[in-house]
Amino acid sequence: MAVGALAGALALAGCGGGNDAGTSAGGAGAAAGGAGSTGAVAVKNVDGVGMALVDSAGKTLYFTDQDTAGSIKCTAACLGFWFPASGNGVAGGAVAGLSTVHRPDNGQDQLTFEGKPLYTFKLDTGPGQHEGQNAQDSFGGTTFTWHAATTSAAAPTTTEAPPANTGGGYGY
Repeated sequence: MAVGALAGALALAGCGGGNDAGTSAGGAGAAAGGAGSTGAVAVKNVDGVGMALVDSAGKTLYFTDQDTAGSIKCTAACLGFWFPASGNGVAGGAVAGLSTVHRPDNGQDQLTFEGKPLYTFKLDTGPGQHEGQNAQDSFGGTTFTWHAATTSAAAPTTTEAPPANTGGGYGY
């Protein structure tokens, strides 16, 4: 239910801010009061998500299915909610798959994990929050699905019951 409310709030906000002609991609996040995350990346257990990448402030790092290192689609109004992660340090040892990509829209470098550009989320106001997990929103005609960047260090935790076995006892 919270994800649905979040998606509705983002859709309304996205509709209101999507027509700002002349807003630079880099200025959208700054104007919204949020700068992109900077500094070292660490792996922390984020309750309800599992072992996730976090920035130096402990904020969860996210990726979207629609972005790839070669095609960044979160630009303009999208950057008012999703702030590109920057920096090059890794806290507490190496994180396999961490790199950077040069953003074509504003010329800045952005951290990537396994080729996916990383972001922090405006509604995550402190460490350990994950309001952007599985969020969906739409900017510039593109619908985005967001996920916390998790590692294989531990399986994500969940409170949902496993699906009922409807295979008739045949092991399917």
